[in-house]
Amino acid sequence: MAAAVEPLLQKCATLSHIKQLQAHLITTGVFQFHPSPRSKFLEFCATSSAAGSLLYAADIFRHIASPVTNDWNAVIRGLAQSHQPTDAVTFYRQGLRMLTCKPDALTCSFTLKACARALACNEANQIHSQVVRFGFIADILLQTTLVDVYAKSGYLDNARKLFDEMSKKDVTCWNAMIAGLAQGNQPNEALQLFTRMRDLGFKPNEITVLGALSACAQLGVVREGENIYSYIKNQNLDTNEQVCNVVIDMFGKCGYVTKAYQVFNSMKCTRTLVTWNTMIMVLATNGESLEALKLFDQMSKERFQPDNVSYLAALCACNHAGMVENGVELFEKMIKDVSVVPNIKHYGTMVDLLGRSGRLHEAYNVIDSIPIKPDVILWQTLLGACKTYGNVEMAEKASRKLVEMGSSSDGDFVLLSNIYAAQRRWKDVGIVRDTMRNKEVKKVPGFSYIDVDGVIHKFVNGDRSHLNLEEIYRKIEEIMGRIMEYGYVADTGYVLHDIGLEEKENALSYHSEKLAVAFGLIKMSNESNPIRINKNLRICGDCHEVMKLVSKVYNREIIVRDRTRFHNFKNGLCSCEDYW
Repeated sequence: MAAAVEPLLQKCATLSHIKQLQAHLITTGVFQFHPSPRSKFLEFCATSSAAGSLLYAADIFRHIASPVTNDWNAVIRGLAQSHQPTDAVTFYRQGLRMLTCKPDALTCSFTLKACARALACNEANQIHSQVVRFGFIADILLQTTLVDVYAKSGYLDNARKLFDEMSKKDVTCWNAMIAGLAQGNQPNEALQLFTRMRDLGFKPNEITVLGALSACAQLGVVREGENIYSYIKNQNLDTNEQVCNVVIDMFGKCGYVTKAYQVFNSMKCTRTLVTWNTMIMVLATNGESLEALKLFDQMSKERFQPDNVSYLAALCACNHAGMVENGVELFEKMIKDVSVVPNIKHYGTMVDLLGRSGRLHEAYNVIDSIPIKPDVILWQTLLGACKTYGNVEMAEKASRKLVEMGSSSDGDFVLLSNIYAAQRRWKDVGIVRDTMRNKEVKKVPGFSYIDVDGVIHKFVNGDRSHLNLEEIYRKIEEIMGRIMEYGYVADTGYVLHDIGLEEKENALSYHSEKLAVAFGLIKMSNESNPIRINKNLRICGDCHEVMKLVSKVYNREIIVRDRTRFHNFKNGLCSCEDYW
């Protein structure tokens, strides 16, 4: 009977067609006496793209005198896939209260998938308990879905505990855990799990490599990224456009622009707008601003209509190179493009572009005149520009706006404190810091990563925990001595405490990126290999100057990826041309 209904379902293109078929099924008694085709009908109705069909399916369910579990599952599945996945959880609870249907493993699975989409971890926790009570916990699909929802919601400890306890794992389960770790700021653990997965004989698929490549991009570990890319090519996974896009992004975030471009130019699959956008952003963040703008123009010539992301990438290229007039012209072009609606990120980039070039009042006017409600990031961007130019009056305006908006970011307080400290207004610095203490605002510590022989080493400012501590500190003394011969003078303006000059110079010497580069010089003797450092915050001006001098004195290429861009130091110069 169910098989006879399916050809009729495929002909239903509108809600009107669905209702006509329903009438036929009612008059022939199918709806009342044959649950299987009825459930098929409900599932089609709930998952159909026809407008209103999902709500109609839910309404039909409520009028069924004795619904079966498959009827219930059909509606929950549709709701889980909808724009409001939490409705599936509500529907699931209502069904349990009505006691009209008995849940099975699929019921729980569809509801948990809704939780994963809605990042509803508390609800997933409750369903997890019910899964155990119902006796479904041995179901591998349910276990995998639970791992997925915990991982996506940021409850990585829960996800990992459940994952480790699973007696049987399939590739989907490994994928969920690897992706969760990569997205949850545990990229090192994600790569370790990826390696373990392969060692145990599981074959990674497209989803697996996407998670692993994301982890490589976060850590900046190009060696592991290249190994994964070799696997991708050997397994013909590079016929997948999304995989190629992520490979381009990974090479870009590791600072290998040429390799990213090679992948872009040699793709087996068709390049999409996302591919072009990814490549333009790679060029922009790596200091290749003119190339990024050329590619933006070429994209249009090849009949790709720029979207929001395209314009944002091109504006970032202008921003990183200080090409203010080009950026203003591009922004005006975007405003006139009827197919694109500027969003808060575009306005934020313009505020940054104008602010970093010293045009603070124009930046303020952009925020003041935008047609959408400004967010805290816009005012934080302006506050950062005020620090660069020492504009206390404008900084206080931006700070007041942030307070009005309820922002409690440590960066807001630190920036204002830094602006006061640069002007030696120590009393105001004390007031800001007292406010931070009263509000229990903690400053995010600066840290840097360096990959040496496949091992990730992490340093924090003033780090004294590394196994090679004494050797690193001796190297720092050597570095400082040698670069002073080339005229280096510590810029103590970056130490924003009311302490003596000698203490300030010592504090500067042990910033995390300086410790990382010292360790790199000790352990990486091959001068042809660049020293690559990832930093979680923006590199300070003093560290930037030190890196330039180290690259010259030691004849080493140094690549630092900070929070906003890449700095490629070579022969005493930086790719950012001291504009960042």
